[in-house]
Amino acid sequence: MPLRSPRLLTAIALFVVAPIGAAVIISVLLLFGVTPHLVFLPGFAVRKALGFHTPNAVGVVVTVVVWWAIIVAIWLAVRRLWRRTA
Repeated sequence: MPLRSPRLLTAIALFVVAPIGAAVIISVLLLFGVTPHLVFLPGFAVRKALGFHTPNAVGVVVTVVVWWAIIVAIWLAVRRLWRRTA
């Protein structure tokens, strides 16, 4: 498989770059003083919706997944725009 294969690059973007980007975004938000409740709002919402006591790790994982999904959605939109202009 060539190194510049579109499928390989997509897999690297989805499973390496996007999760690292999500963790970096969360860390930067916390570093610059955004309240933890606001940063982890998706996780708090899911924990509240479940109705029973869940570990904090559930909230953290949900927050990372939400940020990952945002990064992937933006990446797919930009990729689609690049294909239209090319």
